[in-house]
Amino acid sequence: MASRPKAYISWSSGKDSAYALYVARQQGEVEIVGMLTTLTEKFGRVSMHGVREALLDAQAAAAGLPVIKVGIPSPCPNEVYEAKMAAAMDDAKVQGVTHMVFGDLFLEDIREYRLAKLSPIGIECVFPLWLRDTAELADEMVASGLRATITTIDPKKLDRSFAGRAFDSNLLRDLPESVDPCGENGEFHTVATHGPMFSTGIDTVTGEVVERDGFIFADVLPA
Repeated sequence: MASRPKAYISWSSGKDSAYALYVARQQGEVEIVGMLTTLTEKFGRVSMHGVREALLDAQAAAAGLPVIKVGIPSPCPNEVYEAKMAAAMDDAKVQGVTHMVFGDLFLEDIREYRLAKLSPIGIECVFPLWLRDTAELADEMVASGLRATITTIDPKKLDRSFAGRAFDSNLLRDLPESVDPCGENGEFHTVATHGPMFSTGIDTVTGEVVERDGFIFADVLPA
């Protein structure tokens, strides 16, 4: 039997990338051999999600995968980001990686951007959650045992009081109708700590909630 293509998963540390990992493993079309993540060097945290590097390392251990960390400055000009990612993709190809798995749900412009950047260099994009109904998907995530905590909120789209809340059925009930249940329009970001994609759960505590650069961040720490 021919071996499956090797893939990295684009790892945001949140529920969507975590569930994409689970679904891609179930589908079995690629062999996921690593997690690719951008870290904001100034803060030592996963970009946008604000997740501490120690928690990222715990996720990688629980997923049984090495994590490939791409350091970026803050703020990060787009040309710098693209240069850093191009170098990471060159390294990935040396490792025999031919596919990238993404947790994108329905934002067509982001999908097209990924295809435009990766297809010309021979990396095939995989979107295992693409165009799933996000209300149904959110319920499915919760039912699967996935547990996550809201780490980042755009206060223009969701009240700051949701920072630090668990992504669970109570949250889904309380979200305003204007907010996508999976936060796909940037309303909120999460960190995944339990679920079928992990061999063991990661216990956490939620610390300080702060506002920075127009966003609300809840500091989630390993317990």
